[in-house]
Amino acid sequence: MFSLLDLTAMLLTLSALFGWLNYRFIPLPHTIGLLVMSVVTSVAMVTIDLAFPTQHLFEPLTGALLQIDFTSVVMNGMLGFLLFAGALHVDLGKLRSRAIPVAILAGFGTVISTAAVGVGVWEVARLIGQPMTFSWALVFGALISPTDPVAVLSVLKNVKVPADLEVEMQGESLFNDGVGIVLFTILLRFAAGGSGEDTSGYAIVELLLVEAGGGLALGLATGYIAYLAMRFIDDYPIEVLISLALVTGTYALAQRLHVSAPLSVVAAGLLIGDRGPRYAMSDRTQTYVFALWTLIDEILNSVLFLLIGLEVLVLRFESSALLVAATTIPIALLARLLAVAMPPIILPWSKLMSIHNVPFLTWAGVRGGISVALALSAPDSPAKPAILAATYAVVLFSIIIQGSTLGIVARRTLHPDADSRKPERSKPIK
Repeated sequence: MFSLLDLTAMLLTLSALFGWLNYRFIPLPHTIGLLVMSVVTSVAMVTIDLAFPTQHLFEPLTGALLQIDFTSVVMNGMLGFLLFAGALHVDLGKLRSRAIPVAILAGFGTVISTAAVGVGVWEVARLIGQPMTFSWALVFGALISPTDPVAVLSVLKNVKVPADLEVEMQGESLFNDGVGIVLFTILLRFAAGGSGEDTSGYAIVELLLVEAGGGLALGLATGYIAYLAMRFIDDYPIEVLISLALVTGTYALAQRLHVSAPLSVVAAGLLIGDRGPRYAMSDRTQTYVFALWTLIDEILNSVLFLLIGLEVLVLRFESSALLVAATTIPIALLARLLAVAMPPIILPWSKLMSIHNVPFLTWAGVRGGISVALALSAPDSPAKPAILAATYAVVLFSIIIQGSTLGIVARRTLHPDADSRKPERSKPIK
């Protein structure tokens, strides 16, 4: 049995080692390089284990990974910190100016993608002789449709895009995970055979309003309290501590109140990031607060991408599910294309969304740890092996292939002056 210190030491050591090797020898962005190296390492270990089945060469590492509850680590640990760090650096003024496109992409786009993925996977699974019920296919559609805020914000650090488009992508990735989680919860009730009361129209509407609206309201309330507390003092250690307490307290309270914890910390982060530097923080405090959250973002990102790759070592995918998994990559891409293309096609007279951005937005639909965590959290069922394999296939493809080539797609599909219109970071570290 490994202690918490042992597990933490292992993950940080591997993150540092792989990060150093990637920086020195592999020309890939940091998080993508970590994921590639951890996947290659996991596959190599699995191959060696299969070649020498009686030796159990990597049993200590496998045992350590089995002790880590990936879903709990991501959903109840890392996610709140990563979302707050991402929201803290978003320019709220620019986000307000693009509120309608963000709402369309995060809400309408997620629903369209969920339906398209569900129908596609259900039909393909039937055709290849691995049938899946329609309700479970929709569950997979809900967990794979939201773009992952951690992955998207990580990729955006290495890609130059126009200011308005970057804000849309930031806003979509921060808010659509809340929409996706609510959709996943609702569809899981149907797939798992929930009672009539749980799946009634009233129960679904109530869940949507309470989860989403309650989460946003809670985040704004706790964020404003933290902002007032910072405004009445000028002591950077205490203000840094307030920001940490805000994230952990808001996330924990949201879970107790059964409202959306991800949306609550996003709302709190946007409020502190907008009002804090203007009215509550001295220049010195801004330096420490934003530097701390930048470091938290980088460190947790590294550990999360490492964990995604290493999970391959402990998850044994059924061979029958791998064929379904291979077909889900083009299905997910087509569903993303529908989600981002339909709004400008349906509303051609509107100047809010450009049809010219569709190829880039399609390729920028990067999925990550949240999709994996939701897939792992699903109850056991005949469909779960296929859902797990399909989730990993889409996540690895989107992060490694789409993430590493997004800069090329941006240069070939976006406005030639995109680089000059790249927004300045609204909260630079001084």
